[in-house]
Amino acid sequence: MQPVTKKSKMRKRTRRSHHALTPTALIACPQCGQARLPHTACGQCGHFTNTKSISVPGRE
Repeated sequence: MQPVTKKSKMRKRTRRSHHALTPTALIACPQCGQARLPHTACGQCGHFTNTKSISVPGRE
């Protein structure tokens, strides 16, 4: 079954307006300065909220 009328470009784009991607938020680790995700332990040095929380292989 075909649509009754053609959808205009504005209606189509308005419907898809919330499909845009948002950039990932990164912050600097206060210990080593490496970029990391907020509320996560640093993958480079293993620190989280000024404490060593995970052990990173090769960085013991």
